[in-house]
Formats: sequence, structure tokens, C-alpha cells
Amino acid sequence: MITLSATNLALRFGTTTILENVSFALDENDKLGVIGVNGCGKSSLFRMIAHCVGKEPDYEPTEGEVFLSKGKTFGILTQEGAFAEVSEDGDSSQCALDHMVHAFPALLAAEARLDELQKQLDAGIGAAGGPDAYDVLTREYSALHDRFIRDGGLEFRGRCVGLLRRLGFDDELSRLPIKYLSGGQKTRLALGIQLSRQPDVLLLDEPTNHLDIETLGWLEKYLCDYPGCVMVISHDRYFLDRVTNKTLCIQNHHAKLYNGNYTASMEQRRIDRALEEKHYKDQQKEIARQEAYIAQQRAWNRERNIIAAESRQKMLDKMVRLEKPENAPKPIRLKFTASRASGGEVLSLRDVTMGFDGRILFSHLDYLVKKDDRVLILGQNGCGKSTLIKLLIGRLEPLDGIIEAGYNVEIGYYDQENQNLDPDKTVLNELWDAYPQMKETDIRNALGQFRFVGEDVFKQVSVLSGGERARLTLCKLILSRMNLLILDEPTNHLDIDSREALEAALEQFDGTIVTVSHDRYFIEKLATRILEICPGEGITGVDGHGDYTDYRVDTVGGGYTEYRRFLDDRRASLGLSAGASAPTAMGVRADASAAPSSSKEEYQKAKQAVADARKLKNRIERLHKEADTLEAEIDAIDTEMNGDAATDFVRVAELDTLKTQKEDRLLEVYEELEELEG
Repeated sequence: MITLSATNLALRFGTTTILENVSFALDENDKLGVIGVNGCGKSSLFRMIAHCVGKEPDYEPTEGEVFLSKGKTFGILTQEGAFAEVSEDGDSSQCALDHMVHAFPALLAAEARLDELQKQLDAGIGAAGGPDAYDVLTREYSALHDRFIRDGGLEFRGRCVGLLRRLGFDDELSRLPIKYLSGGQKTRLALGIQLSRQPDVLLLDEPTNHLDIETLGWLEKYLCDYPGCVMVISHDRYFLDRVTNKTLCIQNHHAKLYNGNYTASMEQRRIDRALEEKHYKDQQKEIARQEAYIAQQRAWNRERNIIAAESRQKMLDKMVRLEKPENAPKPIRLKFTASRASGGEVLSLRDVTMGFDGRILFSHLDYLVKKDDRVLILGQNGCGKSTLIKLLIGRLEPLDGIIEAGYNVEIGYYDQENQNLDPDKTVLNELWDAYPQMKETDIRNALGQFRFVGEDVFKQVSVLSGGERARLTLCKLILSRMNLLILDEPTNHLDIDSREALEAALEQFDGTIVTVSHDRYFIEKLATRILEICPGEGITGVDGHGDYTDYRVDTVGGGYTEYRRFLDDRRASLGLSAGASAPTAMGVRADASAAPSSSKEEYQKAKQAVADARKLKNRIERLHKEADTLEAEIDAIDTEMNGDAATDFVRVAELDTLKTQKEDRLLEVYEELEELEG
């Protein structure tokens, strides 16, 4: 059954066409990925759809219409709207959890009314007005209570807590006023609000931004199991492959719908383009052949030749001419070249400890980066990845330990926030001032490789989009000719084509690379070593257990998959399910503040805390399983007492005794769970 469809949508601003003739239809459980280069109109398409269903005041389509199935609810998370959702929808002094709960005004109103009715009934207010008044209150309470339960009133608060936790909000962060949240945290909170509402049709614009790998894995599973229709804009190819079953590719103002995920759609797109080009070339050859025949017949200029020429011309005029396939957007062209070879030992970290305000991020880090290594740094948000990068480039000093660069090492640094760009300069001057010895022609050629052409070079840096700023930063870096590239989230804000160009360039780079990334496709293709920062849970460090894991990849082009297999094997040896988080209480990683310091005693305490957390988690899981078993057994006893044994008084007595025993035990389990989870 079709849930959402678009027919001939178009968007134009004056003479500028953004989109035209966009049509597609989605069934109720479809998961659609929307792809295309930056600026092709993906976000505009979302906002047009939202306008047509009454959720967006602006962005009325120039042409076309959108159909939303009757009775279906609609939700959208845009990149700009994430901040508006969190900043404007409610009191900024509210904590994150309260703000999320207030996304359910109808349930909150029903909850308040139920409390009011309960108080009136308890106080006998209705009875004072007579039996009829009391009966009216009772009926209202009963009807409202049934509707409250049906609409999820008993579980919406718990769902909010669970979603926040999965999106990286621990208890402390969940109770922090939203006015103190970072931009990334606000985006994750807005994502959590949309997921908690569970609309029938959900549109998500770049939902993977600001998520670490563990949270990305959870979101993938959540969306795969989501009981509705999802449209998602993303440049994360790994995410698209695991979530989507259809792909809408936007190119040259048009959109085409493919069945299958990103990889399948790209293969079909390649085949379609090859066929279009073949058919066009074949037709052009046929047209040329017919025109040559007509010219020859006319040259002979006899009556029968003239008749033959006119006949062929009529046939040619009736031919439906195929349009020449449009060229794909010009890809960026990258080639990193090292200035000179470095020594064999590029970076040496010896017993490095780092933290802020008494909170240790990682400790006793011993690591040697060798020439030609491709080191990918992984870890949860806030674990210290970007801090480690700043230590490597000398912007921060460690609390303890030594960091040294090797012989002939020259560092080129990519900052994920692009803070090394001057907002008051033009694109041309930003690059020219960095390399004043270059000619203007060479500067323009370099910018042209990164899609800065024509008047684009005179844009102010301050008005550039995130993707344009990322491309300009990469352009500056590529001209630096350094032999050690240190990159902090280099694929952020880049579209898929640009990411693939960057991957190809880094694969060919004749130097050493150290980079932080959450892009699993990027990790898969590039990594020769993986360094994961995991406070208190790593397998390398003091006594073989510490704050980090160092893994050397054996399979070329299989970095992330191989590393996940290694982690799953390790977790299986610890008695955990494959893909689960490392041992922690309540499914939340141990606080980094519990990481071991230079004191062996403090390290042992931290290690014991992790072990205790693992035991607590296992105990809670066993109790939940026992509670489920007891509830099923009690239901079975009730069924037998009211069925086969209903007339057997002896058997009913036995069952009643057994039921009482199991209910007593179930009560004990609930009490223990309340104590452990409280």
C-alpha cells in the first residue's frame, strides 16, 4: 500500500531550476536513501514534501503534488530544524530529558487530567454532587485511562530515557539544561525527539552527523526495524547499505528511483548510463547513415533518387530523437604528494596520559607510528580522539609522557571544524595567501579541481557551506606537500563522490596517515592499523589491559570488517554477545573518570569497577529473564485453572498454591530489579 508519493515536483527560484519532474512512490515499510552531490537539492526536496503535508511554511513546490495516505502521521528532521526543534520548542532551561518528554503534549495533558480526576474521586468531590456527578467522573476517568494506555502513556517516558541513553546522553548529560548543549548534542537530541514520536512517515536529513560508530550501529538496527516508512539523506555509504531498500539518486535537477541499497543502486546506475550512451550513439550512427544516403540520392538528382531521398527524409523526421545523456557532476580530483621521505619511525608516544579538570581521558598510551602506516583512530564521542590529534600536532601538552616526531617528519593537519580558514577572505585569496609564490592560473586550476569554478572563487569564506569549506581546506592541505597527514574527521560534510575521491587520493599517498573517522566505509578501504580509545576497556596498556586497543589489519581493503570480527571474537571469549558493548553496567560504558592514573592502586580499583559493572549487568539480565519466565508460568496456570482443571477441585487447589509461590518469587524479583536499576 502506497504511504507517500510525489508527482512531477519542481522547484525554481526565478530562472534558476533546483529540481524538476521528480516522481516516486513509497510503501509503508520502505526505507529510502536519498543521494546526490552537495547542493543538488536533497534538503530542498524534503522541505517541499514537508510543506505539502502541512509541516513546513516555506518551500512550496513550483509544480507537482505530494500524497500522504489518510491517517498517517509525519515527522521530519532537517539539518537547520534540529537547532530550531531544540532551541524554540520549549524552555531552554529545561533539561534534555524533560525537553524530550514535552514532545508528547497530548500524553502529558492526559496524565495531568488523570491525576486531577483521581484526586477528585479520592476526595469524594463527585459524590458530593450526587450519584450522577460521581458516575460522570468515573466514566471520564475510565475512558481517558484506556485511551492513555492505548496511546503509549505507560511507556513513553521510559522510551525517552532509553533513546537518550542510546544517543550518548548519560544521566548527567540528560539532566543538563539544553541551553548548555553543543550543536552536535542538540542535533542528537532533536533526532531522539523524532524517533520517540514514531511517525508513520519519517524524513531524516543527515541523521548520522555527530554520532560515533557504536551509536551508528544502534541507529541502523533501529531504522531497519522501524515500523514505518523512512526517507533518509546521508553520505554514509555503510549506513545506506545496511538500512535502505530503495535509493533516490538526484543528479542534474532530476531524480531517479532505484530498487536496492546504495551499492546495488550504483551498479544499476552504471548499467543504465552505459545503456543510455549506447542507445544514443547507435541512434546517432543511424541518423548519420540516413543523412549520408539522402545526400547521395539528392546528388544524383534523378527523379527516382529525389523520391527515395524524400522518403528517407520523412522517415528520419518521424524518428524520436534520444537526448544525449547528461554528464555527471564534475568530480573533485585529488592527489597528495609527499615533499620528501620521512624516517622509519614517524611518531613515538611513550606512557602518555591526558585529561582535563581531574578527568582522565586515557593513560599509559604507548604507540609507535611507522612510515606508510594508515592509522585510523576510533572511539565513542568524548573519549579523547580529537584531543589525541591535538597532542600529536603540538596544540596541547600531555599531563604525563612524551610525544616525539621522527626524522624529516613534516605534518599537514586537517581540522574538522575548518578553523584555519579566514571568514573575511574570498576563496581565491584564502588559497593564494597561503601559497603566495604560486601564479593565479595555478591557484585557479587547483580550486577548479575542487569544484570552485567561475565566480565561485570570489565567494566569501563566511558564506560557504560545510561541504565547500571542507573542500577548500583539503585544497590547502593538498598543496602543502607534507609526508605525515593528520586528519580529524576528513569526510565530514563531503558528499559521496568527494569522499570516494579523497579515499583514492589517500590510498595513493606516498606518506603516513593518522586520522580520526566515524565513516566505516572510509575505515574499511584505508586502515592498516586501528587505534581505539576505550577508557578502562582496552586490551593494550598496563598489565595488558588499559585505555586503548591497537590492532594491525591483515586484509587489504577490509579494515573495519576485520576489526569488528576481532572484537566479536574477544567479546565471545568474555561471555558477551557479538557486537555488544564492552562490559559495563546497564549497557552504558564505564565513565572515563574511572580510567587508571599513574597509580597502580587506582588502576586496580578501576579494573575492579569494570568487573563489578559486568557482574551487575549480568545479574540484571538474569533477573529480567526469570521475571519473563515466571509471568509466562503464571499465565499458563491461570489458563489451566480456568480451563481443563476448572471442575477438578484438588487440581485447582494445587495450582493455586503453585501460583502463590510463583507470584511471591516474582515480587522478590521485581523488588531486586528496582533496587539494582534504581
